[in-house]
Amino acid sequence: METEIKEAKLLHKGKVRDVYSYGDNLLIVASDRISAFDYVLEPEIADKGKILHKLSMFWFDFVRNIVANHIITGNFDDFPDELKKYSFLKERSMIVKKAKRIDIECIVRGYLAGSGWKEYQKSRTVCGIELPSGLKESSKLPEPIFTPSSKEDVGKHDENISFEETAKRIGDDLAAQLSEVSISLYKKVSQFCLTKGIILADTKFEFGIYDGKLILIDEIFTPDSSRFWEQAKYKEGVPQDSLDKQYVRDYLEKIKWNKQPPVPVLPEDVVLNTRAKYVEAYEKITGRKF
Repeated sequence: METEIKEAKLLHKGKVRDVYSYGDNLLIVASDRISAFDYVLEPEIADKGKILHKLSMFWFDFVRNIVANHIITGNFDDFPDELKKYSFLKERSMIVKKAKRIDIECIVRGYLAGSGWKEYQKSRTVCGIELPSGLKESSKLPEPIFTPSSKEDVGKHDENISFEETAKRIGDDLAAQLSEVSISLYKKVSQFCLTKGIILADTKFEFGIYDGKLILIDEIFTPDSSRFWEQAKYKEGVPQDSLDKQYVRDYLEKIKWNKQPPVPVLPEDVVLNTRAKYVEAYEKITGRKF
């Protein structure tokens, strides 16, 4: 995908997003790249960036009463004329406020899966939070839990940290605010997803400070940042068939990749199935045709 923009300065090429400085604001472009286990994979997933963008815009609007966000506009028709000549920006980019990022990844889990399930099997805890005994893989938790992780630089793994460690890094008040807002967001969206036949198992957020206030940044509730399970197929005690990036991770685990270069190339069926899962998640949630 073409990405050079003369009127904006590339600040950061992330695993999925390219972030440009544009005047006093940022221009964020969602590419079709897909990453897993901290590596970008080949080939790209056609239209993935558009799905992430459209879904994020849908959710930013849906949760705007809970917390403010960084969006100035995600509508290409409202972009300045000098950006409209870059047709690749259409339906995959947004102009946002330049917030000071809080270096904590805010994860909320409503079900036991992934690294949470692995930890629970060893210690009956998730990120140090004690849970009842007798839970199985994919069990619903008694209440959603806030399980933050560190936000590391590119090339380093984010690491699960305790709430106490979070408070030590950013202060008690801000840590409490992040927890409260994150759980409120999860509860509202997970209830809505159930009306669409989808279980939101867990999700992650990023926040920033803008004008002294907490705001939601980056993307929210997409198949890249959330686990979406089909309610009709849900079965406790086994891994779920999900409408998200877990499908790609599962493929990489199946071929026993050691998570070191060289990075395997995704076969055509995995690429096509991944796209189909992302499209299905978008269409089921929004009720809109992609």
